[in-house]
Amino acid sequence: MRASVLVGKGVIEMQERPVPAPGDGEVLVRVASVGVCGSDVHYYKEGRIGDYVVEQPLVLGHEVSGLVVDVGRGVDESRVGERVAIDPQRPCRHCRACKAGRSNLCPFMEFYATPPHDGTFCDYVTAPSDQAYLVPDSLSDDSAALLEPLSVGLWAAHKASIGPGDRVLVAGAGPIGAMVAQAVRARGASDVVVTDFVDSRRERITSFGATRALHPVADAAEIAALQADAFVDCSGATPAVLSGLTATRSGGTVVLVGLGAEQMPLPVQEIASRELNITGVFRYIDTWPRGIALTTAGTVHLDDMVTARYPLEQVEDALNADSDPLSMKAVVVLTPTTEGASA
Repeated sequence: MRASVLVGKGVIEMQERPVPAPGDGEVLVRVASVGVCGSDVHYYKEGRIGDYVVEQPLVLGHEVSGLVVDVGRGVDESRVGERVAIDPQRPCRHCRACKAGRSNLCPFMEFYATPPHDGTFCDYVTAPSDQAYLVPDSLSDDSAALLEPLSVGLWAAHKASIGPGDRVLVAGAGPIGAMVAQAVRARGASDVVVTDFVDSRRERITSFGATRALHPVADAAEIAALQADAFVDCSGATPAVLSGLTATRSGGTVVLVGLGAEQMPLPVQEIASRELNITGVFRYIDTWPRGIALTTAGTVHLDDMVTARYPLEQVEDALNADSDPLSMKAVVVLTPTTEGASA
């Protein structure tokens, strides 16, 4: 099979590799679409994300859809031919975190495209059968792949405890900010305010769940007065986090999604005296069924987020697509499924 491989910082190479065989409890999936994530771009350009360092050739990509073409022992052969979206996590299922229902925090996690585990910019991948979710033919291959970043938004909305009528402030109008905005609206938030410096991003975010889009500096006074029930940072920028803390009502929740500076100063006295609840987001738990339902119902729109599509041979171009401020989401297209193929 073909595989697009990161062989050094900023260097992508096309290789021929053996098609993997599904193990016990696994399915073999012919890849259809793969979304490009910010983490893929970081590994490509920087060679690392925090403690995760690329030390050997690595296949990137983890936002994936495809077609089941074979099954391993213990998996019903009727699954062959299913169109699926894959949850890229492989928790150990036995550690304390897994036993406590926090499998996303499993210290033994294997995750597509997180060193040293290869990802999905290739023709075929294997996945645990219960992590390959059947998708209806009404969902395109691209939408099925983008259920993964939607899952980040759904998990952020869950961690923020969003309820009907809530006001939510979101920093960052990029792909994850758009996923969060749609996710919190799906949970009933009535006012979703998204901030971003880029004019084009502010203009389009109202098509993806935002009720208002503000400039972080020009509209600073309006942002500070929001008294938001929850603030979700998707920027990773220290000024955005500090501004969001101020704009959150006492007793509200702050959810940190964006990965920026490894350390930042926080107003501890303000956090304590106003009883702000601060939490992070690291992946997700069991979000695919809800994501499929919301997308199928038309509550969430994923196809509209795709602004560029590339063949596997042009993965490097896809990884550089975010340099265009008009870009929202790049997708690498491999072999479309026979039904529900991307337009």
